[in-house]
Amino acid sequence: MRRSLDLVVTSVATQLMEATAATATQVSEAVLAQLVEQFDVDASFLRHHDNDIRAWVLVAEWPRRTNVPDPDPQAVIHFTSADPVLTQCEQSRKPVVVGAELPSRSLWRRMSAGRQDGASSVAAAPLVSRGATIGVLGFVKFGARRWKQEEINTLEAVAALFAQLQARIAAEEKLRYLAEHDDLTGLYNRRALIAHLSERLAPSSPGPVAVLYLDLDRLKPINDYLGHTAGDWFIRVFAQRIRACAGQSMIARLGGDEFVVVPDQSMSAATAEAFARRLGAMLRERLAIGGHMITRSVSIGLATGTPGRDNSTDLLRRADEAVLTAKRGGGNQVAVSTDDMSLKSAFRNDIELHLQGDIDSEALLLHYLPEVDLWTGAIVAAEALVRWRHPIWGLLLPDSFIGIAESTNLAGELGQWVMRSACAEFSRWRANGVGQSAVLRINVSPVQLITRGFVRSVADTIEEFGLDGASICLEITERAVVHDIETTRNTLHELKEVGVQIAIDDFGSGYAVLSHLKSLPVDILKIDAGFVRDLGTNAGDLAIVRAIIGLAEAFGLQLVAEGVETPAAAQTLMQHGCHRAQGFLLSKPVPGNAMEALLAARWMPLPFLADRPTLSAGAV
Repeated sequence: MRRSLDLVVTSVATQLMEATAATATQVSEAVLAQLVEQFDVDASFLRHHDNDIRAWVLVAEWPRRTNVPDPDPQAVIHFTSADPVLTQCEQSRKPVVVGAELPSRSLWRRMSAGRQDGASSVAAAPLVSRGATIGVLGFVKFGARRWKQEEINTLEAVAALFAQLQARIAAEEKLRYLAEHDDLTGLYNRRALIAHLSERLAPSSPGPVAVLYLDLDRLKPINDYLGHTAGDWFIRVFAQRIRACAGQSMIARLGGDEFVVVPDQSMSAATAEAFARRLGAMLRERLAIGGHMITRSVSIGLATGTPGRDNSTDLLRRADEAVLTAKRGGGNQVAVSTDDMSLKSAFRNDIELHLQGDIDSEALLLHYLPEVDLWTGAIVAAEALVRWRHPIWGLLLPDSFIGIAESTNLAGELGQWVMRSACAEFSRWRANGVGQSAVLRINVSPVQLITRGFVRSVADTIEEFGLDGASICLEITERAVVHDIETTRNTLHELKEVGVQIAIDDFGSGYAVLSHLKSLPVDILKIDAGFVRDLGTNAGDLAIVRAIIGLAEAFGLQLVAEGVETPAAAQTLMQHGCHRAQGFLLSKPVPGNAMEALLAARWMPLPFLADRPTLSAGAV
């Protein structure tokens, strides 16, 4: 029997590891059905402990009750009226077994009404996380039942597994919320806004899509005269007013006193302009702060986009340009963006015209961004970044042409050029005795990952230039991971057989990859620069970074922080356990000869970190 119960625990652990926030209830119900059969009982239940409403909330049960009234009287059991079994579980934090004699008001007597005079035997175990009860798992037998100690031990082990699932899902939900919301106002942030606009601008979506970019006029005097606390209060109240005035619109705060409103319905430019003027008028109402009646106007920039034609970044940029025009005009007005399609089209057409011909020519070159160990100053890796000497537009960064390369099926060809050129240069450095212990990092596009023959191409390139696979790290974005998850998972496993390292770049910018992380052969998480730049001053970013560090620790992954631009950010990262970093504080991307010189020096002085932080007891 002991072995049989051990197999039960193993089976439950396997099932719960696969559960996500979306499937947790379904998986829990399947596990309860299995346990009901294993323990030969009549019913089972799983409840979570909700401190906000001070109640036990039903999550799953087996078998499902029939003819359940609406609302279900058993869905929520408040602490004040909780059954003694639940109360004992919360107090003792150990399994509780109660025989057939239960109080007449007992939930279990109601469940077993009509059977053996309503008598029931109940075994329940609390779900405990960090010393606190967060739920309860229980089983009911209509009539008497003797529970063996081995069964109680199994019940306690299974309850611990359910507690881990609940804690994991809560952590992921918190990370997801922090990643999408502004910590001061609770509104959506830029990342969530871009995702929303991308969805609204997808082909076949209804349009036009209007974007209103709001910028408060003259907020600085409030901060200067009444203090930043008053300024923050004003921002929060202003956010509440936007919610009240804008109805079901998507509302985001981009930082400072800048907000964006995306009406939930399609709007022509004329209708959107009328809506913007009404919104501006309502937001000018007076507010009382510290005994002062304050009135602040708002400048609004308006742009409209067409699904399937415009993209979120461009639409937001045009709205931003419009609000700057309104500000320059004295504020307190609405400015409408005019699409300069000829310039945009000319730029794109020119990029498409020259890019294919310039691959494998001297027009493309590589710069390298050093990765540094903040504790020692050691240069541990170099990230290869492509540049393009364009005949008209000058030196272009990847953001200017990578997207066009992907849309014109040139991403694979461009990526192969980067791979071969970077490996060739890295091989020359090593032949010169430089960078023997360093890692070469190469970015891989979503298109490359699902291209037939990509893994073979990587293996052949590494072999051609006499490199060992462990010295190469391929960086993929979260977008690449979920672009085609099954193909990506297979490709990554094949790449691991080649011996290369795998890093997820810009980690935290999305959250879809979280549910797949445990099944992907990933070595490194690179924290998105958007969470790093303001570390030391932004509590919301710190909370996200700490959560990512916790995830990396749980999965045994290395960490690299991107976008380190201030000593405060570097010191904060070190204090919380992340000591590898890239960013302009350390070095800008440099040409190949300069990168070789840095690797030859092996380390760089870090005077801005002369006083290394001491790890606190609560650091992750």
